[in-house]
Amino acid sequence: MSSAIDHAPLTHLNALESEAIHIMREVAAELERPVLLFSGGKDSIVLLRLAEKAFRPARFPFPLMHVDTGDNFCEVIAFRDRRVAELGERLIVASVQESIDRGRVVEDRGPRASRNRLQITTLLDAIADHRFDAAFGGARRDEERARAKERVFSFRDDFGQWDPKSQRPELWNLYNGRVRPGEHVRVFPLSNWTELDVWEYIAQEQLEVPSIYFAHERPVFARDGMLYAWREGTELLDGERVETATVRYRTVGDMRCTGGVRSLATTLDEVVTEIAATRVTERGETRADDRVSEAAMEDRKKAGYF
Repeated sequence: MSSAIDHAPLTHLNALESEAIHIMREVAAELERPVLLFSGGKDSIVLLRLAEKAFRPARFPFPLMHVDTGDNFCEVIAFRDRRVAELGERLIVASVQESIDRGRVVEDRGPRASRNRLQITTLLDAIADHRFDAAFGGARRDEERARAKERVFSFRDDFGQWDPKSQRPELWNLYNGRVRPGEHVRVFPLSNWTELDVWEYIAQEQLEVPSIYFAHERPVFARDGMLYAWREGTELLDGERVETATVRYRTVGDMRCTGGVRSLATTLDEVVTEIAATRVTERGETRADDRVSEAAMEDRKKAGYF
C-alpha cells in the first residue's frame, strides 16, 4: 500500500543541510548572544542560506559580522553589502584599519606584508565589545589539517585562545553549549562539508556568489608559485612583472595573501566539475599565509583566528 505522501529521498546534501540547520537552532536555543561571521565568501553564503531555512520568515536571532582587513576584493565587499541589504539583517563591520589606528595592532610593511593575522585582535575585540558568546564560522575540516582538529562547538578561553586538547566530546549530535563568563564558542555548521559539497549546494540552491569565483581576466603577478591580483601601489619584487591572465578564486580574503588559479570555469556547473577533479585543497593552493610553516594555521587558531 503506497503512502499518500511522497517523501523525497534523503540525499547527501540534504543530510548535510539538516545537520547544519540543527546546529544553528541548537546555538540559538542554548547561547544568549551569537553572531554569524559573514565575509561574502562561498562558505558564509551557504551559512546565510542555512540560516534562512532555519529561522525564516522571522529575522535571524543574531547579527552578521565581517572582520574587514581593508584589503578585500571590491567585488566581494559590494556583494556583501547588497546581500545583507536584501536580507534586511544587521551587519557589524569590525575594521582592522581601526585596530591599527587605535594602536591595538602594528601593520607589517614590505612587499610580502599582509593584514591577515591582524584580524585575530580585531575579531577578539569585537567579540568582547559586543559580548558575543558564540560565533558561527564557515570553516570546514577539509580545508587545512589544523581545522580537522576542530569540534563543531569549538571553545575559546577567557583570552580567546583555542586549546585543541581541551575540547568537549560530541556524541550523537549532542552539543554542550555552556560557557563560563569570558569564554565563547566558535561554531562550525559546515564541519562535515567539503569544498565540493559547498559548490554542489550552491548549484542546487542557485545561490549568487561574487563574480571573482568565476573565470575572468585580471592583472596578476606570479610569486612563490601563486598568482596575486595586482592593483595600483602593489610593491613588486625584482624580476616580477604584471600580466593579464584568466583566473578565478577558490577562496576570498585579504588580497595580499590570496592567490587566483588559472581557469576557464564561468558557470556553477563548470566550477563543480573543476573542483571535483582537483587534488589540492583551496588553502594549500591559494593562501600564502598557510605556507609559512606546517603549523601556521594551528598557531593562528590557538591565538584566536577563525
